[in-house]
Amino acid sequence: MKASEVLRRYAAGDRDFRRTSLRGQHFKGQDLSGADFSEADIRGTNFTHANLKGTNFTNAKAGLQKRWVLIQLLLVFLLAALAGVLQGYFSWWISGSIVTIWEYFHLPTEAEYQVSLAILIDNIIYLTIYLIVIVTTIAMFTRQGFTSKAFASVAGAGAGAGASVLLGFYYSRQALKGDEKFALLRAFGIAVAALGGTSFCGANLTDANFTNAMLRSTNFQATRQQTTLLNGVYWHNANQLDRARLGDSILSNSAVRELLVTRNGYKKSYIDANLRGANLNGVNLEAANLTWADLSQATLHQANLKDANLREVLAIGTDFTAAYLTGACLEGWNIDHTTTLKAVDCQYIFLLEHPNQLGNRERRPHEPDQVFAPGDFAKLYTKMINVVQVLLRNGMNRTAFAAAFQQLMSENPDITYDSIQAVERQGDDALVTLSVSETANKAEISRTLRESYENQVRQLEAKVEELHQLRAADLKEVALAQKSQIFNQLVGGNAMNESIDRSQNINVDGNFTITATNSVVNLGEISGTVSNAIHQLQQSSQPETVQLAAWLDELQGLIEAEPNLKDDDKVEALEQVGTLAKAGENPQDSTLKKLSNTAVKILKGTIAALPDTAKLAEACSKLLPLISGALGL
Repeated sequence: MKASEVLRRYAAGDRDFRRTSLRGQHFKGQDLSGADFSEADIRGTNFTHANLKGTNFTNAKAGLQKRWVLIQLLLVFLLAALAGVLQGYFSWWISGSIVTIWEYFHLPTEAEYQVSLAILIDNIIYLTIYLIVIVTTIAMFTRQGFTSKAFASVAGAGAGAGASVLLGFYYSRQALKGDEKFALLRAFGIAVAALGGTSFCGANLTDANFTNAMLRSTNFQATRQQTTLLNGVYWHNANQLDRARLGDSILSNSAVRELLVTRNGYKKSYIDANLRGANLNGVNLEAANLTWADLSQATLHQANLKDANLREVLAIGTDFTAAYLTGACLEGWNIDHTTTLKAVDCQYIFLLEHPNQLGNRERRPHEPDQVFAPGDFAKLYTKMINVVQVLLRNGMNRTAFAAAFQQLMSENPDITYDSIQAVERQGDDALVTLSVSETANKAEISRTLRESYENQVRQLEAKVEELHQLRAADLKEVALAQKSQIFNQLVGGNAMNESIDRSQNINVDGNFTITATNSVVNLGEISGTVSNAIHQLQQSSQPETVQLAAWLDELQGLIEAEPNLKDDDKVEALEQVGTLAKAGENPQDSTLKKLSNTAVKILKGTIAALPDTAKLAEACSKLLPLISGALGL
């Protein structure tokens, strides 16, 4: 069928071109998306820059036409003649090829036809690579010129020629076996064998199907104008794909190519493999190692990933619909809101590849006898996707954080105080978890909060340093005055009764007080302030408010008596109790309610670092829910 007829029928809405012969036709730049070319003969067909999205090439025959096989053979014969050496080898090869050509054109069966074609093309690849070795040998010889040195080499010419035959044959075999040492020779041989073959250069083959297709001597390389799009292509049981020109596509990796053709990666290694856009639907990747692999835009519908290692894989835009993920390691995997986890079949996963110091791989769910209910895995990771976590070094300065968070809210209207999900201690640091929308720029939110917080901390430290300098100057002045007074008394002068009050109290942003006489906040003073606030609640006529005061009083006592808390941590915790007490006095104040939510999260973060046996940790697990309920949080 001619190309014009195909295009006419396609324009009329016909998509069925099964079992048609399209040998040597030209469809460069044409739109044939969705067409069915299954079992078609497309040898020598030019699909360069064509739109073949979703096109079906099942059982199609691509590659070389008969005349191009002869042209390639003639080209090889010409090179052989120019080489001018090893006539015996050429006689053997030519005689064998003549017999093969005879059988190629006269064998009655399709099976014998394919065998002859395979032998012919293999001979072309072998001889092309072999001739590179021969020509190199001749060049090295002729560089000597017709000198006495050259004539002296003639005696060894026979032995050198024989060695070249063996080397050429060895190199050819190793190159076609995929030996990396001969990759350049192999690429050259395949390039020559693809001359005149089916061309998909620069074509859009997204979601095309090449199941059982014959692809020897087919060209999938990119052109200067555009790349060849191979996203979602189905390669199951494609024949002789390793003898096609694959360019820089994911198919250039032999392990990836084998996976896409066989659909079986059981216990195999794909470390750092490029699987971007690959069609992995239904593949068996049980116990496979995919560490650092790029799975972006790939589809893994119903793929078997049981016990697979997905540590630090890149899975942006990846579709895991109905995939089996039980027992998989998801340590540090990279996903976002474009990652599809719909209907994932997963009973449990691990967050660590190797056990930690306690021999724990961080199983989820934690309990060994518990498993995820249907849909739980997707809910868990969908929630985890829509969060931003910011690590604040050396603990959290409450004043600095309040100012930084206020700036963050002004720049991101979708973020409110309710966005604060948790504040947890991570050693000496504090981990703040914020909930964000799916479309939020997480990197920008994290950067804004962190940089603003660090800037606020620097400003506070500068103010503290200024106060220290003022205090040092004041102390020096007092010392000089006392020295002068003592001197006057010794010489009989009048005693100087000078009362100097140099204490300075500076309030920073209304929440943090620094005094020149004591830059560390007095734990006793804060405790008294909190006690006064709780006492106000106790005077209420409302039984609920009185009960709240009792819980807060108990919490205050436990915090002050907790031996595992440092004084700074006690001060911070008591500040939160004071906030809760103020909210109890004004239950309708929405601002105080939001601050109370934050206060509860900070208290939870504080006790998270305590041993499980600590009285405060045990009591808070009961008191905080009661207090939250009383305040309507």
